[in-house]
Amino acid sequence: MSVTANSSSGNNESSAALPPPISISDAAAKRIKALVAKADKPVLGLRVGVKTTGCSGMSYLVEYAEEARKFEDLVEHQGAKIFIDPKAVMFLLGSELDYRESSLESGFVFNNPNEKSRCGCGESFSV
Repeated sequence: MSVTANSSSGNNESSAALPPPISISDAAAKRIKALVAKADKPVLGLRVGVKTTGCSGMSYLVEYAEEARKFEDLVEHQGAKIFIDPKAVMFLLGSELDYRESSLESGFVFNNPNEKSRCGCGESFSV
């Protein structure tokens, strides 16, 4: 897994000495690559972040990344790329992005050691 940080000038600088802020499971990498391949327009990967909402305070956000933004961390695993919103890094540190499928549902799952609670429906969390 590799990590790249975008500097304020927009140049990529290697941060190999730092652990990635988030890891990507093999299943998530496979799904990310499939989504990028099926996207309606050219995308670089997925962007992950958090937004204020829900009964517990925050929810995870996953969207297409059409471009790299300043100050974002880029994490790559098995050819899959995720761009991490800099405002979300402190809430996602040490997390794993996974992808799970069952007979009832499928989707990305954040295994986040920073979560203190999660609402009953599972849509929001607090740290």
